[in-house]
Amino acid sequence: MVSDLFDRIKSDKGPLGKWADKAEGYYVFPKLEGPISNRMNFNGKPVVTWSINDYLGLANHPEVLKADGEAALEHGMAYPMGARMMSGHTKYHEQLEQECAEFVGKEASYLVNFGYQGMVSAIDALVSKDDIIVYDMDTHACIIDGVRLHAGKRFVYRHNDIESCEKNLKRATKMAEKTGGGILLVSEGVFGMRGEQGRLREIVALKEKYNFRLLVDDAHGFGTLGEGGRGTGYEQGVQDGIDVYFATFAKSMAGIGAFFAGDKDVVQYLQYNMRSQMFAKSLPMPMVKGALKRLDMIRTMPELKDKLWDITNALQSGLRDAGFDLGTTQTCITPVYLKGDIPEAMAMVHDLRENHGVFCSIVVYPVIPRGMIILRLIPTARHTIEDVNETIKAFTAIREKLSNGTYKRIAEAIMTA
Repeated sequence: MVSDLFDRIKSDKGPLGKWADKAEGYYVFPKLEGPISNRMNFNGKPVVTWSINDYLGLANHPEVLKADGEAALEHGMAYPMGARMMSGHTKYHEQLEQECAEFVGKEASYLVNFGYQGMVSAIDALVSKDDIIVYDMDTHACIIDGVRLHAGKRFVYRHNDIESCEKNLKRATKMAEKTGGGILLVSEGVFGMRGEQGRLREIVALKEKYNFRLLVDDAHGFGTLGEGGRGTGYEQGVQDGIDVYFATFAKSMAGIGAFFAGDKDVVQYLQYNMRSQMFAKSLPMPMVKGALKRLDMIRTMPELKDKLWDITNALQSGLRDAGFDLGTTQTCITPVYLKGDIPEAMAMVHDLRENHGVFCSIVVYPVIPRGMIILRLIPTARHTIEDVNETIKAFTAIREKLSNGTYKRIAEAIMTA
């Protein structure tokens, strides 16, 4: 008997989907309103906003708005109309690729429309069935999905554990000797949940013992780390050891799009073999010209990165002084670790937003282990010390209620009502 495909979907909505009736529109798919900034409106009230990917505060910068608006007025959102390989190629796409490559110290670069889509497609293009992938177990979902497409063998190592990484490189080497393939090692420059830098220096050093190529997803490092914001590879002094460098425009540049950078022959191979780009419409001109303007501002306005780190340091030192556990973050990403279940987390976040005017992302199971709550804060150059002080005061208040069982009682009352 053939089952109706939708029977499973109706009976099992998934670990997050099962909370949709109670969570949608507030805890998930929330609607922040007003200009993108450190303070926005949520549920009819002003809140300090710590969940916007706008590290350098460029989203509503007057120069950025002017560049975006002029490009949209001149070209509209449709141009260039077509895939780049067939009819959507322009000198501005080439200019942006050249400037991105120069900025991150690589020979060439290739634009992609979306970071997630691009990473999945790049991994698929870079490896054949005879090749072996070795990757960090905590890499972003786009990397995991790219690895899933791989028809060959893959080995996963414990997060940021170089001993485990080397063990799996040994296994991959033995396997590659049998298949005749190569090895691709994938890490992140900055791990987006915990805020830890990938151990790129130690990974690059392993090239002296093992023959592999290194792909680094530096979505959160680009613009925030290293000389002039050139990324985690520069921060750790190993940019030359990164064979394929990836960064997105969606974080520090507050835009859409991404790029891969590396040796010219490798980049050219991606141009002609990444299916997600070969068969997709070209990145629209306002996004291309807007990215050129944003990149120029990163190069010429180091005070943006300095302000970001002033706020980051004030926020993180203030939270630690107040006794909060931020784990091992080494970047702007600021995770606050608490203990509690999902209903408690929902009651706590409701209190934080409604009564304290602070909006940040909440992370619970299955993204992290059961019994753990992460309140994840993303500081930006738009934030102020006043924002920091208000937030630390609010976090101190909700921690007390979490520890004395107030949120558990509220949650139980809601669940049984």
